[in-house]
Amino acid sequence: MTEQQERERREAARKQALAAEVAADFAARREMRRHLERGWELNMNFLSGNQFCDVTPEGELEEETADFFWRSRRCFNHIAPTVDTRIAKLAAVRPSLEVRAFSDSEADIQIARVASNILKSAKNRIDLDRVISEATLWSEVCGTAFYKVVWNFEDGKLIGADESGHSVREGDVNVIALSPFEIYPDTLNAGGMSEIKSLIHAKAVPVSEIFERFGVEIAGRTIDEFSLAPYSTPSNWKRPIDGSFHPSLENREILIERYTRPCGEHPDGRLEIVAGDKLLYEGPLPYQNGDRGERILPFIRQTSIELAGAFFGTSVVDRMIPLQRAYNAVRNRKHEFLNRLTAGVIAVEDGSVDADALADEGLYPGKILVYRRGSDAPRFLDCGSLPPEFEAEEERIADEFILVSGMSEISRNSANPTHVTSAVGLRLLLEQDTNRMHQATESIERAVKEAGKQILHLYKQFAHTKRLLRMTGTGGDTELFYFDASDISADDVEFTTGYDKTPEQVREEILSLLSLGLLQDEKGELSGEVRTRVLDALGYGSLETARDISYLHLRKAERENVLLAQEEVEADSYDDHAVHITEHLRALLSGGENDAATKARMVRHLESHRRKGE
Repeated sequence: MTEQQERERREAARKQALAAEVAADFAARREMRRHLERGWELNMNFLSGNQFCDVTPEGELEEETADFFWRSRRCFNHIAPTVDTRIAKLAAVRPSLEVRAFSDSEADIQIARVASNILKSAKNRIDLDRVISEATLWSEVCGTAFYKVVWNFEDGKLIGADESGHSVREGDVNVIALSPFEIYPDTLNAGGMSEIKSLIHAKAVPVSEIFERFGVEIAGRTIDEFSLAPYSTPSNWKRPIDGSFHPSLENREILIERYTRPCGEHPDGRLEIVAGDKLLYEGPLPYQNGDRGERILPFIRQTSIELAGAFFGTSVVDRMIPLQRAYNAVRNRKHEFLNRLTAGVIAVEDGSVDADALADEGLYPGKILVYRRGSDAPRFLDCGSLPPEFEAEEERIADEFILVSGMSEISRNSANPTHVTSAVGLRLLLEQDTNRMHQATESIERAVKEAGKQILHLYKQFAHTKRLLRMTGTGGDTELFYFDASDISADDVEFTTGYDKTPEQVREEILSLLSLGLLQDEKGELSGEVRTRVLDALGYGSLETARDISYLHLRKAERENVLLAQEEVEADSYDDHAVHITEHLRALLSGGENDAATKARMVRHLESHRRKGE
């Protein structure tokens, strides 16, 4: 054996040993977390209405059997509407990532403007609101959800092809919502992502996808484990009665990605990817996504309710399951009692009637009952009346649902049991429900803020060539500008998480400003420009366009501002010079992205308006 062959043999043995070590580490973490997975599956079953199941002492989920065949086993699901209400309230938590300049200097303002536009563009492109909704659903049901911020080299504008003819794109950021089933930390006692030294992301994927990504052929297998197989959402999954999971997935393999933080041995961290018994990739952490450009884990944690000293949080579903069991039991026993009152319990003397026929047909109205001479006639037993304890217990449990879930009846089913009629009082009741969800709201805000930071860091790392960014400017027109990595300073920005206002909130604020007279000039009148912008903000811009040409002049001035950044523009004689001058002055005084050449062109353009307007 030659020296080269010996080195190759040792290298192959090392890779095989590393793949086995990663697989063994994954198996150990799965076993360590198994009891949590069963709890998440139980929550999903109760949410979907399969509420007669439980976790056995052996740690498996199984269906509960009825003690008697006549036992009522209906579910009166209070968990689903509570979760729906919480998700609807949390849907308003959609932070609009904004970057605030550190100072009033032109350089800081330019950095903040570019960063804000990049984040807004990325948010719209990847549909971040949908990603947040998916993650929020997982966190509300299972207690925890995760975001994975990655750079997708197959995304973005096509820039050419390589030697093999494969298309080459400029790449772009992608944010993925992950369920807690896919995340395996090295410890369950960490208080957050910063305390995790190593993390495994594992999921069953088609072997064709593995070959496409890594060029390695792997023999697929059937995977029927719910925690590893892909699924849609927890609200439309439940375990069938026979105890089996969802249909098995064919020709798949578990893709294991182990991320390790930088340490003394590996200053850039480590990433090992294993599928089957093969090592697909090993190397440093791929992204410089931390503060000051260090490499950190590309995962962000979001929780519904934090637990002290626990990496995975809990949810209101965990707290409501005991109440849901008690409520189902009370309602079912109540219905059984009512069935006895309506259908009756018949007492017959042995041998006096045909008991089988009586059991099949009962004592329906008009029935001719023949019984043996000399025996007692069949009769209904007196079952009494419905005990008041049933009603009292049902009301008590319903009140405990409100206490445990934090969702009052006014939020959950639009009822007002307090009989508060004033608008201020009703608003205070709604605010109390919102305050009870403050922990979940803060977690979403922190997660989105961290995602914004990592998005900017990835653009800083990979956006080496000039990129064209399209933004919606004032009045709905398209604004274009170019940027590259040199225009981004992800470490010198300050993030703020504001909120996108709804159209109703915008209208209410505008009407309030109009009523206070803050939009009128010194003569108490609305200028044509202000009137145009007010109608546009209220959604009636077409009305102003139909009767006032100033709307068109304003849009023309905005388009000229974009052109002046690249070339000279001469004012037209038919322009409304007053409207144009006001809009050009606003763009000139706002500074920010205007360089010296652009400013000079804008000044000359303003002079042409003044000259032709005389």
